[in-house]
Amino acid sequence: MTEVAFHTSVPDKLAYTCRLLRKACRQGLRTAVVGDADALARLDQALWVFEQEEFVPHLRLRVGEQVNARNRRTPIWLLDDEQADVDAVVLVNLGPRVPSQTERYRRVVEVVALDADDARGGRERWRAYVARGLAPVNRPYGAGPEASASG
Repeated sequence: MTEVAFHTSVPDKLAYTCRLLRKACRQGLRTAVVGDADALARLDQALWVFEQEEFVPHLRLRVGEQVNARNRRTPIWLLDDEQADVDAVVLVNLGPRVPSQTERYRRVVEVVALDADDARGGRERWRAYVARGLAPVNRPYGAGPEASASG
């Protein structure tokens, strides 16, 4: 069964997600990230400059693009189309709704910022996961990304 963790009260969603993805990559956890196009574009840019001495390897896959054999080993995928066929065990959701194929992943991480709209959306997604028979857990910001992708 898919594990769902909500990382809540995150003051800087972009920086937090970069740290989360760096940790997942270091642990060898192949990760897909979904969200709106603007959020993915900002994340893509941030991952290029996040660490001065360490690159966080990732690839943005836009709608209609296919994964070629050379890129299949990419550890982090930023997916404009959540239906894209990538080999990942963790899904990070930066978007406003529950992704449609969460059962494909061992773990789903919802990153929820401090602002009221994002928190409200997080509560709605929590209820949607519960309605699917899943039991989400809350990992408030104080726990940091160390509570992250690995559980």
